[in-house]
Amino acid sequence: MCRCVTDPTTYLPTMILRSITLTTALLLASSSEIVLKKANAQHAKFTGDVGRNLNADESTSTDSTVATQSPSPNKPDLDDEGVQFKHFIAYSSSHTCASDAHALPFNNQIRGVNLGGWMVLEPWITPSLFYQFLGGNETSVAMDHYSFCEVLGPKEGNKQLRRHWESWVTEDIIRDLAKGGAVNSLRVPVGDFMFQPYGPYVGCTDGALDYVDTLLDWARSYGLSVLLDVHTQKDSQNGFDNSGQTMGFQWTSGINTWPRDLTTFQHWPIRAANWMGKFDNHAINYTVINHENIAHSLKVIEELVNRYHDHPAVLGVEPVNEPWELTPLNYLKQFYWDAYLIVKSKAPYWKFIMHDSFRFTPETWGGFMKGCPDRALDTHIYQAWMDPAPRTAFYNSACAQKSRIALMEREFGPVVVGEWSLATDNCAMWLNGFNDNLPGFPRSPCKYIPCSPPYMGEEQPGTPLDIGKGLQGPYGTGMSGPSFGLCPVDRDWMTERYNRGEGGMSWVASPPEAPRGRDGTDEVMTHLAAKKISAFSGIGHGFYFWNFRTDLYNPQWSYMLALERGWIPKGNLNDDSIIDACNREDSGAFICQSNRDAPETTVKGGLGYALREENKDASYLDTMTGDDLYDEADEIFNEFWQAHRSQGATCDFGGAALLSEVNKTHDKDYYNTDDFYNVLEINEFPIWKIVLFSVVGVLVGGLIGFTVAMKSSPKFSRAVRSSAMLRPVTSSRVFRQSFGNLIEAGFEGLQ
Repeated sequence: MCRCVTDPTTYLPTMILRSITLTTALLLASSSEIVLKKANAQHAKFTGDVGRNLNADESTSTDSTVATQSPSPNKPDLDDEGVQFKHFIAYSSSHTCASDAHALPFNNQIRGVNLGGWMVLEPWITPSLFYQFLGGNETSVAMDHYSFCEVLGPKEGNKQLRRHWESWVTEDIIRDLAKGGAVNSLRVPVGDFMFQPYGPYVGCTDGALDYVDTLLDWARSYGLSVLLDVHTQKDSQNGFDNSGQTMGFQWTSGINTWPRDLTTFQHWPIRAANWMGKFDNHAINYTVINHENIAHSLKVIEELVNRYHDHPAVLGVEPVNEPWELTPLNYLKQFYWDAYLIVKSKAPYWKFIMHDSFRFTPETWGGFMKGCPDRALDTHIYQAWMDPAPRTAFYNSACAQKSRIALMEREFGPVVVGEWSLATDNCAMWLNGFNDNLPGFPRSPCKYIPCSPPYMGEEQPGTPLDIGKGLQGPYGTGMSGPSFGLCPVDRDWMTERYNRGEGGMSWVASPPEAPRGRDGTDEVMTHLAAKKISAFSGIGHGFYFWNFRTDLYNPQWSYMLALERGWIPKGNLNDDSIIDACNREDSGAFICQSNRDAPETTVKGGLGYALREENKDASYLDTMTGDDLYDEADEIFNEFWQAHRSQGATCDFGGAALLSEVNKTHDKDYYNTDDFYNVLEINEFPIWKIVLFSVVGVLVGGLIGFTVAMKSSPKFSRAVRSSAMLRPVTSSRVFRQSFGNLIEAGFEGLQ
């Protein structure tokens, strides 16, 4: 889970990276033996030349140059004959494949949840596991999974972890998620250290994979698929605690001048990530590439695939979670390519989902791995770090993701939103780190509620919390933690009437906890959830909500609590109203068309799927070719997608289709799916318009009344014409032309 606060892409590393091609896996047609082969003898392997310094050219070039130095997205080298896999031919010189005939068509949307905080610890998700470290010093405080094992040691650490693994995810929870009708898949963050232990993880995480094995069996029995997400990397891929090890961390207790007894630290001003090499905080650049770490990560993928390649519940793998935006792009793409070939050599039907490295743009990913089956792009979309704003801003932001996702679906391929939540602030305790916070965050006062009982029971060290103690150290850049038995959670939303329509910024001045009768949180969250689900699954290939549960009562981050509150409807996999939730905000419409770059055989396969699903004859397709075939596909694909996307259909058809956005006009101003807007329009009608319309109404009404009176009452007409005050008007030519025919005989004599 990311702390998406600023846009650091303005500081992207500037370097031209040499094209380094790792050994790729060959799948022999006659057996499953993997043969290693160099794709280009002129380049070094990742496993060698560890810690090689980048030369001056590499360390000073721009990131855009890095992108242009990547292999061509469409043209393999002339001497690249490719490597034959079960369903495709891989060309390492261009990072492309021969065709996009999916081994397993991606025709159904993912509607899933993350099982976060289970195999990879994050203090904000399970704070009661970390209460034992409050009040500690530099040698006795744990802030992430790495330091948890380091401080407690392998024996005590493993003892507590086993109790945690047994309590945090249970069969009852998996069964409830499946039976709720709102989930068909699970994204399970796992640690690289579970497959290749190192450092303090050795011994501390023993037995973790046994629990994953059991989870996969549960998932299969309840009809859920599982995406295995490698959430951590050696030396951290992003510097966050969710990578296993917080990087760029420094104790500052020794430089305190007052008071002297405070234990303090800083992290955010010096955050770094050293998975791919040594990061220079001053140059904002990588000066050394660590090929040993990359080789370790690929070995993890190999062991993961070897262990689970034949388990029917596994949907696929995500080889690295959230590599930060400063990761050298060429090396990241090479890592993805090599990991993909490892996966496909033994698990040909798995999905291969790659995180966008917080660079969700066609310029970054368009054409990458073109034609390679079963790959998808993961992007994480949070609103928790947006500035305080009225509800309409969050609605608009959620629905605006449709266009971004549709663009990437067209330029790259399938998109999955791997993480999102309903949080509209970052008040959740320790969300930005154990006893820490980002500078300037949270932007508004947070709501405090009694801290929840520990999920593992009060035998857990550090529990129950002492309600007589205030905020305890160590203290980070900002403040966040339990105080006198109270814990910070997300703010309430007020009713729109209380905040005068929510069109202005009055929400910012609202109290964090809604007074009785003025809590509009249920209304806002229900609308926001519908709009996000509409954007993430109605257009793309689906989503995974972060998270399935939280230790504290924070339904904005807990799918199970959101279901319980009614924010996310149970059975939403078949909820038609979700599709129309963004009608008010949408500026364009989306259609599903044939992919004109797809082979005719792929298009016919997609058409056959669509026609068979509706029990229609597909035999006539045998004689269709060329434009006739693709035109037929345009019509059938769009009709099928529009009719079935509320039930989970994607615009994929085995790689034969893609989304396009077209201009849209509304026939109606209001929609039954969002009654809130009817109220909002009335309450926010500007007062100056009311005054203007009133004045105009009075004038028009008076003119009509005057005309009727002049026509129907000779006495009134005579009085008007005889009035000395009105004589300048009644004697005018315009007046005579307008009302001369209304004057009764002899009236002129009164002039």
